Amino acid sequence: MNNTKRTLTERELEILRLVAHGLTSPEIADRLSLSPETIKWYRKRLLSKFEADNTAEMIKLAIENKLI
Repeated sequence: MNNTKRTLTERELEILRLVAHGLTSPEIADRLSLSPETIKWYRKRLLSKFEADNTAEMIKLAIENKLI
């Protein structure tokens, strides 16, 4: 998990923080002027990088690693 902080892009961190604030994929897409499909792709990528099974686990790991 230590490598996650170094491998997250600025955009991934931005999306991670918005997810942590409770925004849905369509809301994030609207806010960042991206397609909902792009946000879904980023969310899947984030789950993979955190090796998390779901969003709640990903957010927990992000908090534990002081990313959010």
